[in-house]
Amino acid sequence: MLHSIRSFLVLAFLLLAGAAPAQRRDFAGLYNAERRLRLDTRREADSLRFYLRFPNGSDLQQRHPLRLAAWLSYDAKRPLWQDSVRHVSRRIRWAGSAAWVEFALPVAALQPGQVLSLHCGPADEAGAGEGAWLLLTAERLGRTFILTDSVGDPLLSRAVHRGQPVRIDSYGPEQPATARLYSTANFAAALPPMTDLAAQPAPPRTLGLLDSLFFRAGQELHLQQAGLYALRVGGSGRPLALLVEENEFPTLKTADELIRPLIFLTTSAERKKLYDAPNPKQAVDNFWLDVARDNQNLARQLIRTYYGRVADANRLFSAHKAGWMTDRGLLYVVLGPPEAVYRTATEERWVYRSTGTGNATYTFRPKPSTFAPEHYELVRRPEYELLWYAAVEQWRKALTAPTGR
Repeated sequence: MLHSIRSFLVLAFLLLAGAAPAQRRDFAGLYNAERRLRLDTRREADSLRFYLRFPNGSDLQQRHPLRLAAWLSYDAKRPLWQDSVRHVSRRIRWAGSAAWVEFALPVAALQPGQVLSLHCGPADEAGAGEGAWLLLTAERLGRTFILTDSVGDPLLSRAVHRGQPVRIDSYGPEQPATARLYSTANFAAALPPMTDLAAQPAPPRTLGLLDSLFFRAGQELHLQQAGLYALRVGGSGRPLALLVEENEFPTLKTADELIRPLIFLTTSAERKKLYDAPNPKQAVDNFWLDVARDNQNLARQLIRTYYGRVADANRLFSAHKAGWMTDRGLLYVVLGPPEAVYRTATEERWVYRSTGTGNATYTFRPKPSTFAPEHYELVRRPEYELLWYAAVEQWRKALTAPTGR
């Protein structure tokens, strides 16, 4: 009997040892700016209402249900529960090729700290890292308002243009609202990944308050001054940050806007020369033409790739400052979208395998703040120095693949 038990245990051990390791969930698809499913939520009594926008509505025409699952963490192997949105075809509202879907879940089924996944596709793809993933926080579960445009559609963005109509659509009785405007002058672009942050000057601990606006929820606002606004409904709860930018955002058009992201590729002397040029915008074109060794087609491709990544970073990462200025925006612009992304409750890892500068993994850790609840900070290390300078040199020698983003 003992021999049989021992043989069984040995066999079980060999089977486990030989089993293929479980594949990690890859979240790289969430950083495809053109296909990213965007969403927002609003608390309504004992329910949480979801507003989803599919950039390609054909995803909803394949007769796959909209699948929901709650997970203990981003890397959990099994969901806590699963469900699907019934009669999703009846809930679709079209906007060109894009599609809107609304539904509500009982708040009792949702707990702070859990992660909710939303996916429209075959059952075997549910929980694969595609679709949308939402960390449930106490603030999100309690927020009773959303930001909408002039026709009432949810903005699904924390950045708008100067003068763009914005409304606070609040659930329940009409309430007073405030918008406090803060200066973004002290916000700087992210430093390279090998920088010793301890040796850098400490950033200001407070932001300069420029103005305060008082209004009623539901009133249409036209915020004419660029900056960071903290919006609050009633007298409690965490404010919602709204970044007001120039009217071409997330793309860049003016000379000053085009020069600023070159901080990742140039010296301060080179940027000063661009700013001081009689025609700064022409100077930017000449910079890229010099990089391309007077090959105009190559220069255009480099400009399209670099500033296309800047615009995508703005779409993906803008919060308290423009997305290209954030730590994730830094890598996205210079190295491109990550080839694989792995998340846990305490970190996010970006993997690059074919950059031409060697394989590298960069680690980000969540560092939420009042204005950026989904902010991630790069863990900087000295060993990134050679990889970083090699990546910059590829741009300076026009060796970065100019096709795609």
